[in-house]
Amino acid sequence: MKNIFILTGAGISAESGLKTFRDSDGLWENYRVEDVASIEGFEKNPKLVHEFYNMLRPMLEKAEPNAAHFAISDFERHRPDLNVFLVTQNVDLLHEKAGSKNVWHMHGRIDECVCLKCSHIFKTLGDVDFQMPCPKCGAKNLKPNIIFFGEMPMFMEKINQQLAGCDVFVAVGTSGVVYPAAGFVQVAKYYGAKTYLFNLESARNNFYFDHQITGKASETLPDFLKNLS
Repeated sequence: MKNIFILTGAGISAESGLKTFRDSDGLWENYRVEDVASIEGFEKNPKLVHEFYNMLRPMLEKAEPNAAHFAISDFERHRPDLNVFLVTQNVDLLHEKAGSKNVWHMHGRIDECVCLKCSHIFKTLGDVDFQMPCPKCGAKNLKPNIIFFGEMPMFMEKINQQLAGCDVFVAVGTSGVVYPAAGFVQVAKYYGAKTYLFNLESARNNFYFDHQITGKASETLPDFLKNLS
């Protein structure tokens, strides 16, 4: 059975109308990244960080998946002969909305919080206050279950195992700037995988990809996955 590793980045969600902090008119426009997306910023002002993610949460929850998300979920469902491992750098739930059942959110999820005292992770359906008690231990020390700059991404041991064993590596909508995800293609290529990049423009790490398909992933990815053998 062939092993297919799919990595998705901000570009796939941008086609669903979600901006990134690199966009001048994006959701982050009135916030400094270091204030709301770094561990230092959280330690300095957790109230501000929670206010930001309370604002962001309903925007992400309202977003709808696009053809690229559906192409991946259809591929997983209709190709039982393949082992598909889907990793996303995005904190939204668009892959799940499209029908993907096993998504590895290496940067966390917008609908979760974690208690910094007991490590309990729980769903957050509404706003979270920085003084809200943990439902398990009662401590008032909650953090959005989002990986901030300065923190180690989730599931790295599992991800590295899959990279070492994959036959095909597909990156969709990623800039090739943020590590360690930017280095995944290098690992996969070292172990002999065929590597593909689907992006609006060339990524920073483009020289590691055997094939680069430029354009909207919603238009280019479906046919590729349908014909992948």
